Amino acid sequence: MHRTAGVSVEAMIEDLRTLVETESPSRDVAALAASAKTVAAVIESRLGGQAVLVESEAGPHVHWSGGGSPRVLLLGHHDTVFPLGTLARRPFAVADGRATGPGVFDMLGGLVQAVHGLATLEDRSGVEILVTCDEEVGSGASRALLEERALACGAVLVLEGAADGGALKTGRKGCGTFRVSVAGRASHAGLEPAAGINALVEAAHQVLDIAALDRPGIGTTVTPTVAAAGTLDNVVPAEATVVVDVRVESAAETARIEAAFAALAPHLDGARITVQGGVGRPPMPESASAGLFAVAQRLLPGLEGRAVGGGSDGNFTAALGVPTLDGLGAVGGGAHADHEYLLVGAMAERAHLVAGLVETIRTA
Repeated sequence: MHRTAGVSVEAMIEDLRTLVETESPSRDVAALAASAKTVAAVIESRLGGQAVLVESEAGPHVHWSGGGSPRVLLLGHHDTVFPLGTLARRPFAVADGRATGPGVFDMLGGLVQAVHGLATLEDRSGVEILVTCDEEVGSGASRALLEERALACGAVLVLEGAADGGALKTGRKGCGTFRVSVAGRASHAGLEPAAGINALVEAAHQVLDIAALDRPGIGTTVTPTVAAAGTLDNVVPAEATVVVDVRVESAAETARIEAAFAALAPHLDGARITVQGGVGRPPMPESASAGLFAVAQRLLPGLEGRAVGGGSDGNFTAALGVPTLDGLGAVGGGAHADHEYLLVGAMAERAHLVAGLVETIRTA
């Protein structure tokens, strides 16, 4: 491999601080606009060239190209799940070998490592970086763009945080959310309870029907997560909603689950059921990562791979048939939680791993 000088952990930490201290909650277009400019500035300062802001209704995505014929896409996102003000309560810090702060692990650390790893390569032609602004909320405004660039490049390295123990993510479940709405009829709970149609009781029946779709033995989990019903304690509730998280490992299970939700029927006379949602991210089979994972193991002997339940934009690229390897970002944990952290000691190794993968793919 043709490398320049090695990476500087101190420089990576400073760039990570810069990104973390530009808060970027999903759906906050103004904050995401500022974050995109910061991401673009970091990329340009380390790699040269121009990082283009691609506007969307969700906010700006950031796209950078090293020129030449596209061969490999580095894919990440700059939105986080934390609301504005989180930084004041949980500021960026480095202590005892850990960097902490909102978004360090998911996934700002991975962006920094990839940029610094790529900076060690003298020739960056054929390489693209795409950093989207809405991955945490389903990628509705970025999916077409990321699929287009994945197909153009022919290989995708996803910069999401590593699995437990630093393992790469070689497979992911498909995932989606369903919202089941129940319409009943209100009445006085004391004077005329029988005149109403109790949406809460109907919702309870639906929860049991939905939970029965669970097939954990084949990797399908169907989990009711949020429910709401009623207005006052003396009124038969006229409306109720149930939100359900779904994870599947196969297209066949996607079809079964979506058909089952479409077929949900009321138990109470007069109640009505409406279903919204679906399995928005298709499964990422381990076959999609096999070739790239073998390369990663040659570059870093002893590296492990693991199939995980969470979804990422790698689900979309793998579903297109584009070789995709995920979990190449930070080593750490606590995604979406207050104890989120990144292991500083792994940053250089992971930066070099990304660089090695890029060079191998680019010159194949």
